Amino acid sequence: MKKDLKVRLGQVGDYEIRLLKVFEAVVESGGFSAAEGELNIGRSTISTHIANLEDRLNLKLCFRGRSGFSLTEEGAEVYELMKTLLSALEGFRSGVNALHVSLTGELRIIASDTICMDAQAGLPEAIARFSQAAPDVNVLLDVKSLSDIERMVLNDEADIGLIPQHRQLSGLDYRPLYVDDCHLYCSRTHPLYNAKSSSQLLDQVLSSKVVHAGIHTSPEVGAQLADMNKAAISYFYEARLAMILSGAYIGFMPNTYVQRYVDEGDLRALMPETKHYSLEICTITRTYGRSKRARELFLELWATV
Repeated sequence: MKKDLKVRLGQVGDYEIRLLKVFEAVVESGGFSAAEGELNIGRSTISTHIANLEDRLNLKLCFRGRSGFSLTEEGAEVYELMKTLLSALEGFRSGVNALHVSLTGELRIIASDTICMDAQAGLPEAIARFSQAAPDVNVLLDVKSLSDIERMVLNDEADIGLIPQHRQLSGLDYRPLYVDDCHLYCSRTHPLYNAKSSSQLLDQVLSSKVVHAGIHTSPEVGAQLADMNKAAISYFYEARLAMILSGAYIGFMPNTYVQRYVDEGDLRALMPETKHYSLEICTITRTYGRSKRARELFLELWATV
């Protein structure tokens, strides 16, 4: 029977959808006569449509006659399947129509420290392209801590998060952007600024007071800090840089963020061959929930920067 059904039904096209809608009206009206006003066609035409549907499905869908209208067991199942099909078609139609409507609303982007102005990220260029493509969408951009960014994206309080990839959380999708190389720096006023490379330099570095973020970002970072004199905590790079420039502390910083201070002689990298690590910067978005056109458009445009 299944083979015969496949031959009779073929592909579901406009004609089959029209027959199914007639069947829907008959079932929900409670019979052929009651469906005449709903469909604005005569009872004989309705009967012909139902007969054609039964023929195409190779199933008897309903009983009709003096005893009244009732569905067969197969007819009841077809009715439930039909509702799923018509609902999906309506959802498809609504979705396609929405694609022709101008994007509005808000796009909420939350970034971790330094990423907004890192040339490797290309965020200003991405915002410029997005603003041209979707001028009616308000872009909200802010800076938060790693844990806040993850929480906000998971709770749908932010659409896109920008963070160093330090762990994998269920419910988040991660897309790599670029890699930040970080070295250990001291300022020109620190005792190690003019130190020569020697066997004693490592001991001097390990005994110097180091300022760090105070959170576990990766095993590589943890290994670099393991034997060091962790004397101060400063989460944001801007504040950490101020502490390093004070001359009282040394600390790891992204090379691109401090390059101008190095060029001007205000900072020096200590033991660059060994005291360094890399952080992969990525975007995070919610795994679950409805797809957001503004978010996907922004990510698509950003990938071409």
